[in-house]
Amino acid sequence: MRFEGSTIFVTGGAGFIGSAVVRHLLRDTHARIVNIDKLTYAANLESIPDAEANPRYAFEKQCICEAASLRKLFEKYQPAAVMNLAAESHVDRSIDGPGEFIQTNIVGTFTLLQEALRYWRGLSPDRRSQFRFLHISTDEVFGSLGKDGYFTETTSYSPNSPYSASKASSDHLVRAWRETYDLPTMVTNCSNNYGPYHFPEKLIPHIIIKGLAGEPLPVYGDGQNIRDWLYVEDHAKALTLVLERGAIGETYNVGGRNERTNLHVVESICDMLDEMSPRTAGPRRGLISFVADRPGHDRRYAIDASKLERELGWRADENFESGLAKTVRWFFDNRNWWQTILDRGYQQKRIGLG
Repeated sequence: MRFEGSTIFVTGGAGFIGSAVVRHLLRDTHARIVNIDKLTYAANLESIPDAEANPRYAFEKQCICEAASLRKLFEKYQPAAVMNLAAESHVDRSIDGPGEFIQTNIVGTFTLLQEALRYWRGLSPDRRSQFRFLHISTDEVFGSLGKDGYFTETTSYSPNSPYSASKASSDHLVRAWRETYDLPTMVTNCSNNYGPYHFPEKLIPHIIIKGLAGEPLPVYGDGQNIRDWLYVEDHAKALTLVLERGAIGETYNVGGRNERTNLHVVESICDMLDEMSPRTAGPRRGLISFVADRPGHDRRYAIDASKLERELGWRADENFESGLAKTVRWFFDNRNWWQTILDRGYQQKRIGLG
């Protein structure tokens, strides 16, 4: 049985990717999960339905920047692994307010590493050899690609936004704690995630919700920026596989091999919504409006996930069309989840113009 008898810390487990990881671990493994999250604006415990009733689940409201409180959690739960998904993640928001990104993504990762190291050093030799610290990061740390080529695990870092710079810093810290202190760490860098329970500030849920309301659908610049899209459930499976079978000190890229322009993504959502709920005013493609581009908007990202596929046997179950269809249908059928977010004050207004 996978992870039977093991306790896993999932930091940021109430966020989009973190909640998918928690759902996957509870559903498909026998691990005990401690969800550590400070519940920022983008966190939502309703993204983990039925978790509270699961005897293998515990939630701790906690900021990863607070060393003393983290230390108590390590002592209380005695984890066999840490999966660090706690992060500020919205590029536009990082442009307007980079301070929170520096604090959470850099200082928070440093603090978590220090407390994990303190805890790990006190373990018995057998438990020390089994402990893992998996840090989850982004392909944005690599900067922008040209028309050809792919990001690999050896691509040089060249971050262009406050968000990606903060994540690049955290990646370097994790590797340094491995090289300097022997802490058994691993790093993953993923492409753009999408799927159920995605917070409305991100492109795909933003367009779905506005499309359902018949509102203008903003597309940055000329809409030709390219992203490699990864269904969040496939990502959660990849992360669990890396935690279980990945090599200490290694980095693994996780990508969906689904490059699409932003305009293509928006047009695809329009077509799917038109099939589910036709508008008397006409097709939703007519709602698309091009707006001022994001400062420093990287032109293209594309991940080469060959290492993960070759060494650990991972494959994405969803292609972009099947994953997007599932996502649009989920948002269509689960209005209460995202309407609650809007009702409590989240405003879908443009930010990040610098």
